[in-house]
Amino acid sequence: MTTTSASLSAYIHVPFCAVRCGYCDFNTYTATELGGGGSQREYPDAAMAEMDLCRDDDRAAGYVYDRVDTVFFGGGTPTLLPAEDLVRMLAHLDALVPLAPDAEVTTEANPDSVTAASLRRLAEGGITRVSFGMQSAVPSVLRTLDRTHDPERVPQAVAWAKDAGLQVSLDLIYGTPGETLEDVGTSVRAALACDVDHVSAYSLIIEGNTAMARHLRRGEIEAPDPDDMADKYELVDDLLSGAGLTWYEVSNWARDEASRCRHNLAYWRGRDWWGIGPGAHRHRDGLRSWNVKHPSRYATMVGAGTLPVQESEQLSDADRALERIMLGLRIAEGLPLEVIPGQARDQVQVHVDRGHLVPAAAEEGRLVLTRSGRLLADAVIRDLTP
Repeated sequence: MTTTSASLSAYIHVPFCAVRCGYCDFNTYTATELGGGGSQREYPDAAMAEMDLCRDDDRAAGYVYDRVDTVFFGGGTPTLLPAEDLVRMLAHLDALVPLAPDAEVTTEANPDSVTAASLRRLAEGGITRVSFGMQSAVPSVLRTLDRTHDPERVPQAVAWAKDAGLQVSLDLIYGTPGETLEDVGTSVRAALACDVDHVSAYSLIIEGNTAMARHLRRGEIEAPDPDDMADKYELVDDLLSGAGLTWYEVSNWARDEASRCRHNLAYWRGRDWWGIGPGAHRHRDGLRSWNVKHPSRYATMVGAGTLPVQESEQLSDADRALERIMLGLRIAEGLPLEVIPGQARDQVQVHVDRGHLVPAAAEEGRLVLTRSGRLLADAVIRDLTP
């Protein structure tokens, strides 16, 4: 039996960075040349070969997609590759599964990894949106995060992207050790001064296998304080909301529906996607798989005509229901009450009474987080799942 679906998305992981930031535990590499075919120069061909393998694997399993709705080049820093390489990978994907006429195609970028010319080439080649890793407008905060760009480069890069006809998002991080509430306000106002229609703001999480975690263990920095993080989130929300950007996911704000990141919404809504590249994750109708991490091993497997999958799992109906709650409650559209299992239903009124769920929406059978609920989203979700 063949299943046809129009909701395929594609994530293309570009695992290269100029500098590895101290807080980052993503699957990234700073070397321009890696052994076994894993170099930056050879990577696009390996990624395109994996696309061929994904299409063939889907067809063998009875899944035929008639179009790709969203594409996201993530990293790493995709724009460390020549713009022509990103365009070439996108064209290859389009030849396998046609891009929808209104497809959203995003690339992440650092402000110092683009030029006016490279952004024009990306736009000409089908990229529609760029997400800049601004992180902060405060030099001392950027130094703590090991970010290399000058804050003054951000508005210049945004202007270049807009001139090229690209939608622009800015990514911020709050909660860096030593960062003050005033610093956060400075960064948000600087982002708003760029007149963008989308901002993401993520709380810093110090992951165990990072340089920042080692600094923390040695007592060189202090761990983020939950109350301070909450104050910073509320300031971010106040400033963005006051400027006309509305939250649509716990860490994302947009000026209107057309400015939202449709690719991320596809994840949160449980759609199918290809995950291309070392360490990338893939999802097809409840089947999750993830690739081997090292670019050299990845290139070797792809070169041998083998999907570079490290492991996979088939989610049960119960797992999929649980995941729907975990992801769906994070977005502003919320969840229908009926997806909450019966044994957890009594917690709905508890969280309405605590001010974590919007009362009017709950009365209409839909669960939507309030701002205080967003601050405690993980706890609310935990109570509403079996």
